[in-house]
Amino acid sequence: MRPVTRTAAPVVPAATVEQAVERVGERVGERSAEPTGGPAAARAAAALGTRPAPGSARWGDSDPGSIYEYIRVATFAIGPDGRISQWSDRAADFFGVPAAEAVGADPVTTFVPRELWRRGRERLERTLAGEEWVGTAPYRDRDGSEGLAEVYLMPATGAPPAAGKDVHDAHDASCPAGGALCLAVDLGKLRRIETDLAASEAVFGQTPSGFFLFDPQLRLQRVNRAFARAVGVEPDGLEGLTPHDLFSPAEAERLQAALRQVLASGDPVVDLRFNGAVPTREGNRRWAVSLYRLSGPGDRPMGVAGQVQDVTSRHVAEREAAGVRRNLALVNEASAHIGSTLDLETTAKELLDVVVPQFCDLATVDLYTALLSGEVGSSLSGSGGGAYDGSAELRRVAVSSVVGGAASVLGGDPAPSAGGYGSHLATAEAGGTLCYPPRSPHARALRTGRSAIPEPGPDPLLRSTLVVPLVARDVVLGLIQLSRAIGSEPFDARDVAIAEEIAARAAVCVDNARLYRREHERALILQRSLLPPGNPEASGLEIACRYRPSNNNTEVGGDWFDVISLPGHRTALVIGDVMGRGLRAAVAMGQLRTAVRTLAMLDLDPAEVLSALDEIARGLGAPGATDAEAAEVYLATCVYAVFDAVTRRCVFANAGHLPPVLLSPGEDARMLDVPPGLPLGVGGEPFEEVELELPDGALLGLYTDGLVESRKHQLDEGLLAFRTALQNGAPALERLCDEVLSELDPHHGEDDIALLMARVHAFPEDAVGDWRLPPEPTSVAKARELACGWLLVRGLDELVDTTELLVSELVTNALRHGRGDIRLRLLKDSTVVCEVWDDGYAQPRQRRAQETDEGGRGLQLVSLLAERWGSRRTPHGKIVWFELGL
Repeated sequence: MRPVTRTAAPVVPAATVEQAVERVGERVGERSAEPTGGPAAARAAAALGTRPAPGSARWGDSDPGSIYEYIRVATFAIGPDGRISQWSDRAADFFGVPAAEAVGADPVTTFVPRELWRRGRERLERTLAGEEWVGTAPYRDRDGSEGLAEVYLMPATGAPPAAGKDVHDAHDASCPAGGALCLAVDLGKLRRIETDLAASEAVFGQTPSGFFLFDPQLRLQRVNRAFARAVGVEPDGLEGLTPHDLFSPAEAERLQAALRQVLASGDPVVDLRFNGAVPTREGNRRWAVSLYRLSGPGDRPMGVAGQVQDVTSRHVAEREAAGVRRNLALVNEASAHIGSTLDLETTAKELLDVVVPQFCDLATVDLYTALLSGEVGSSLSGSGGGAYDGSAELRRVAVSSVVGGAASVLGGDPAPSAGGYGSHLATAEAGGTLCYPPRSPHARALRTGRSAIPEPGPDPLLRSTLVVPLVARDVVLGLIQLSRAIGSEPFDARDVAIAEEIAARAAVCVDNARLYRREHERALILQRSLLPPGNPEASGLEIACRYRPSNNNTEVGGDWFDVISLPGHRTALVIGDVMGRGLRAAVAMGQLRTAVRTLAMLDLDPAEVLSALDEIARGLGAPGATDAEAAEVYLATCVYAVFDAVTRRCVFANAGHLPPVLLSPGEDARMLDVPPGLPLGVGGEPFEEVELELPDGALLGLYTDGLVESRKHQLDEGLLAFRTALQNGAPALERLCDEVLSELDPHHGEDDIALLMARVHAFPEDAVGDWRLPPEPTSVAKARELACGWLLVRGLDELVDTTELLVSELVTNALRHGRGDIRLRLLKDSTVVCEVWDDGYAQPRQRRAQETDEGGRGLQLVSLLAERWGSRRTPHGKIVWFELGL
């Protein structure tokens, strides 16, 4: 017998188990007897696994997917003697007994349990007598295990097989006359098929999800009504269709490729998303498809099954949720990114970095020009108006764009179009100024503080524009213009809410930057007003000075320098640094600078000046105050030097500052050994003085720590670099200052820098006249003669008369009120200075003489005729002097 080929089967169509058994019975034989060799005999031969004659129906070779691939069926024939006469391959599989052992055996003894032999024998005898029987019966296989089978016994008649023919191998044999045919089906398999059929019916008929089956040729075999509703076609019209018959070419190709992949590999595809139109619904629908392969026995692919769900609403919800997440992330980024500095332009650029291109394609920030200059903007409470009606001048602070050809947009025409006011977008580049028409949406947004979406303008690149005012502390600062290019979605109500939230956060940062800029500029003005204007002049010195704020430009510092002219062609050189930063440090610096100038005019020694400054610095902090700011301790460092142009001697005193640098001709630059002392404001220690004679042409450098100190290198490295720059610098003093700053400042710029350079120029010998006179009355005439002669030699005839009178008065006072020898000294530089020295300590005091007084008018004459006059102490007395202009 030829065994039946086993093939994989698809899901069994809807049918009951009883109908399946009945169809099996119909294949075994008809219930009514037919002539030998008729259809019944052919069906019996097919049931036994024999091959029909060529050209007849091949009942034994069932197609792939036959039900016999899923149930266990045994067919065999029983002869008239009650023994097995023919044994099929399926019977051998069913009972586990080969044909060689089964043929000739008693079926009851062999397969029926012992306790049921009697009933089995009676049933077999009745069947051999001509009675059909269908029922269940237990059986036992070769291993002794028992099972339950659906059994069909049918009497059969037929011609005996040819002589010498092996019944098991014969293909054309029929049943012996008087024998019986037996068909047995495993009930366990049938029950499982029944369960599978019920599940299949439930899946296809009751589930709300769409189910479908594709055959190996990727044509629809079966669908349920849910799938038909999803695609908008009746179920009867779907059988035999391909994906290209249902969906657009692109989506159909994607689905077909997935079907081929699943059919070839066996790996399922889960949640494949594709779009399509449904005739019964408007718009495109979105589906999620999961595919898996149907496999029969031997893992042979039988087709592809799938489940489809309409996820259009879910897709819309997911898209909205993704949009909400993006918006929240955008707002979070705005909070973290905007306002990292207090620079106005940087803050505006940070705002545009957040919104472009994440939120829009082109954006600008416009602020009122008046606000940038420190004026107060319009209040939304109703007190605004005037210049802030929305048509006032604005300055474009920042522009950002990812739109190709945005340059043409930036140069657009601000005039309104015929249908409205247009987008009014970017009428000026960053840094330029612009005004919006009073009736434009932009002006309305500035007036009301409410966002506006203007009508699309003529620009072909832009699809939608949103105007959002910047409002902080109830003040409109300006506006943000946000635009989306063609191809992007227009702004909706949700976009407006997000833009307003970002603008509200940015407006506070912009206003902080604006207020800081205003205060910072005021502090800088204050600080620079306290510094000497330009390069001051000094007798015997060429002066060059520089002041440079720190690079970060966040707060003003307390660095200062000063050049103070003293009597006798002397000059005080001062440089200092108030510790700390901010407006309070700048104010403290101004107070100390004023105090230095006042103390210098008293002609005190450098150490005395620093001692007085120390007391003043300690008083600035007001230690007894309860306010934390008022109780702040002010510390400052300072170098105070007095240079005498006649003697070229310089006296230094230091209060915790870096030592001066001296570059003498033909020598290397060196740090002067000046005792550092304690900073001003500490108190408790006296200051020391150092006196040096500076050679002609020597260069003296005073500086603050910002020039040589940095976090990037040690202080010693900075000092060495400074000395090297002085040695290798240009001979011109102004150029040398620039070279020093360019070499040292770019390395850090972390602090303010003050630099004061002075080059010594010795007085010519003929510029000084010096005489000593005895304390006698004749010395008055001698002094007049010496002074007039000295002036005439130098061609200063116009000063002779005045000098003669004033010298006479001062020498007379020295004789009358002083003691010891009298010294007369004349100095010529930009002015002529006359000095009268004596050993008396009593300082002259000008008084108003009465009409009856015979004297007391000498100092009045000196005050009237001289440009300046005064007196100062010396270690051994005093000097009274006057100055005349050339």
